[in-house]
Amino acid sequence: METETFVKLTLGKARGPDTTLRNLLVRPVALKAGPHHAFVWRHDKRDVTKNLSTNAAATEIERLLGTDFLDAHIFTTTQTAQLECQPDGTARLKVSHNTETTASKRPAHDQPKQHLIAADSSWLRALGITNDRGRPREAMADKFNQIQKYSELLTHLVNEAKFSADQRLRIVDMGAGKGYLTFAVAALLGDRATVSGIEARPELVALCNRVARENNFANLTFTAGQIDSFEIENSKSGIQNSLDILIALHACDTATDDALAKGIAAGAKLIVVAPCCQKELRRQLIAPPVLTDALRHGIFQERTAEFVTDALRAQLLEWTGYKTKVIEFISTEHTAKNLMIAAIKTHERGDNAVAARVREFAKFYGIRHQQLAAHLGFSLGV
Repeated sequence: METETFVKLTLGKARGPDTTLRNLLVRPVALKAGPHHAFVWRHDKRDVTKNLSTNAAATEIERLLGTDFLDAHIFTTTQTAQLECQPDGTARLKVSHNTETTASKRPAHDQPKQHLIAADSSWLRALGITNDRGRPREAMADKFNQIQKYSELLTHLVNEAKFSADQRLRIVDMGAGKGYLTFAVAALLGDRATVSGIEARPELVALCNRVARENNFANLTFTAGQIDSFEIENSKSGIQNSLDILIALHACDTATDDALAKGIAAGAKLIVVAPCCQKELRRQLIAPPVLTDALRHGIFQERTAEFVTDALRAQLLEWTGYKTKVIEFISTEHTAKNLMIAAIKTHERGDNAVAARVREFAKFYGIRHQQLAAHLGFSLGV
């Protein structure tokens, strides 16, 4: 870390008290406060991210090695090493040396940072995210970071969904906006997927289609339309126009529910949403007696409404047969809208135990109506 040759670290074989914890990923990040290291704790249904200074990061890793985690893989610009610890305190270390190139011999701060989406991609420049030198424009630095984080998360989710290697994926991005993340999906998956961006504003649709043509995106098109009126065929019908992945990022309020309902009805195997402006339930909230004093404050009402809305969405997805996880989309230093719900279809809908828990949750907060529940014909029973 001190010599800036550190690339990433993965800690595995978790054996701490939290049985949902699977592994820990550590990588360097450049923050306004200076060099830090991002720790991503991967659980069964959520990821937790924390940024630590170099000294704090080294101390935390030293504490975790051989205690909470028995396996470690470290990657540097010159070496790769694996540490295998045993419960009895013994350990085995394997080290391999990377073949050095001219680039790897340069000081680390002179090397261009490697991204899933190359910074010099022509479409990034066409959309105004990077300049002619392939560097993020100052005003678009947060958006550039968001694109990279999103690409990393989507790669993991697509792998986790276990699509067939030769399967051509059909992806719909509902509420595509200016297309930043829609282009990222198309660039990330290439010929493996056809991507459709749905956007209500015709001028943005025209702009994105022009950029797609000029940058040779044969697998990407944009269409003008509203989320609630856009029709998608069900994949079970065997029709060519079926859907594999539905994405809806920052669709406002109940538009997220409309998108979720479309994905569920179409039989999408993977659904990824980043909710925004969760207003529907705030006026319905009836504070349980223990929360009455706290929820008289507007800011707590707003945050509770956001929590209840997205928790209810995650539970309804589980009832419909999806395995869900709620994760941090990107650090709050880049955007306040940083929550993502990811769902992978694993079984059929209708688990009575899950339905009972959903109704108990709604009853606790006095929720009588919720848009996704209404789309699904699910009675909250309050």
